[in-house]
This record gives sequence, structure tokens and C-alpha cells, in this order.
Amino acid sequence: MTTVVRFPPALGDWVRQHLDNGVAPGELRGALQERDIAAEAAQAIVDAFVRARRGERAMPIDQVDLPAEPMPSALHGAPPYRYETPRFRPGTSIATDDRIVRVAARAERPMLAVLNGVFSAEECEEVIALARGRLRPSTLVDPRTGRDVVSGLRSSLGMFFRPAETPLIARLDRRIAEIMNLPVSHGEGLQILHYPEGAGSAPHYDFLVPSNPANQASIARSGQRVSTLVTYLNDVPAGGETVFPAAGWAVSPQRGNAVYFEYANSHGELDHASLHASSAVTRGEKWVATKWMRERPFVSA
Repeated sequence: MTTVVRFPPALGDWVRQHLDNGVAPGELRGALQERDIAAEAAQAIVDAFVRARRGERAMPIDQVDLPAEPMPSALHGAPPYRYETPRFRPGTSIATDDRIVRVAARAERPMLAVLNGVFSAEECEEVIALARGRLRPSTLVDPRTGRDVVSGLRSSLGMFFRPAETPLIARLDRRIAEIMNLPVSHGEGLQILHYPEGAGSAPHYDFLVPSNPANQASIARSGQRVSTLVTYLNDVPAGGETVFPAAGWAVSPQRGNAVYFEYANSHGELDHASLHASSAVTRGEKWVATKWMRERPFVSA
């Protein structure tokens, strides 16, 4: 039995081009991990292209296979994680200042919940309209320079709103903070991502990997990321699920609904079972709004 690791075709083009230019596979694996792609996924992707160049297998396009056991269990090599009482409140609904959000489902390990009615249809449309003209291509780290470079065709596009940038964003920031049960000041700016048809993301973590120097500076300012809320801004005809391999969950993107998950406890431990990915959009497009919460008030660089 295998687990499929999906990735944007542009990421595959990037790996292949750098291998052709003589960059060592280890450097490429490290560069992918710098982008918070899980180590086992980064290794599977790079190794698949190395084997294809040797003629041992077909050249991958947008996915590679990973044995089912190693995915939660590189989990075995990860530091132990102690599950505590979640920050997320119990119950079947959450009463915010301006609406009732329904809890459709939840899991304990990793701690995650599927929510209905986080944004209204009108709010989803307004956010997309505000973000559309400010989107920029997603980037990857170039292992030769350490700089972010545009990853190529068919990648996601993204932008950030400043906290409380407009009355709408301020209202959504407040509501999201109530749902996530942390002060508004702990939230990073709302990130909007647009996935065209064919785009997705490889398995990764949302917590900040402490070994990354840039992350170390960010953690010193604001503390570790502790939780994520991903709100879907449109209905996706096919594909685009948020996949949690360790939990065996795949959350379908439906307008106004969201998936919430936690991955850091009071001991400073990080939950590697929070590994997740975005399946490639196979028909239509996908828009999401992501909020990351920190241990302390967020201070940007």
C-alpha cells in the first residue's frame, strides 16, 4: 500500500532543471525542506527524478509514491508529541460576535476540525475581488543563491492582507480569532492563495521549522505558530482537497467552509502528524484564505 505525494508540475520542472545543471540531490532536498516541505516528501520527489534520469523509471509529472508506513512514521523519528486540551473549544458550534459557525467533524490526533459557515458567500466574493489584482507567483528557494525564485507555470499565486487592512478584513480577523480562541494580535496577516487547474502543494508543515535561521528570528519575535485555519472561498468542481496523511482525512473545498488544525503544545513540542498537502485541482480553480496564529502577538520582520 502506498501514499501518493502530489506536487505542482512547476516544482517538478524546477527539480529537473537543477539536476540537469549539476545541483546535488541533497541540496535540492534541503531547498525543498526550507520551503517547509516534509523531509520524507522532499526525498521522495527528488529521488524519483534522480531515478528517472538514470532510466530506472518514467519521469514523474505531478506525483510520486511513498510507502504508506513511512509517512506517519517519519513520525517515528520525530520528537514525541504530548497532546493537551485543545485550544479549540468543545461543542458542535462556535458563537462568534456576528455569526454561528458549525463544527461538522473533529479529530484528536492530529487535532483538527471541519467547520461550516465561517465566511458568507458575499464575503468570499469580496475577498477574492480584493486579492485578485495583488496576486504574485509562488516562489521556491534556489539552492545556489538561497533566494526565492518564481517556480514556473501552473503554480499557485498568493498575497497577504495587512491585519485590519480594510473594514471587511478587520471583521474577518476578529471572527477568525474567536474561532481559533486566541487574541486577534496573535494572528499573522490573512493569506490568500489561488490555485489554477493543475496546481497543488506537496506535503508540508505549517509550524516553523526551528533549524531554519529565518524561522529562528521570527520565533524570537512572535513565538511559534500554533494553529491554522484554512477557509475555502469557492466551490472546486474536482480536486483541491486538503489531505492529512497521518489522519487519513481529505477535506473537500466548499465555499465558506474551513479546516482548523493545531500542532504546538505548551512544552514547545511540534506535532508531525499535522503533515498536510493540497491535492492538485483537476477541474476549475481553488481560492483559500489562511490564518496562522502565534504563541505571542505577531511582529513582522
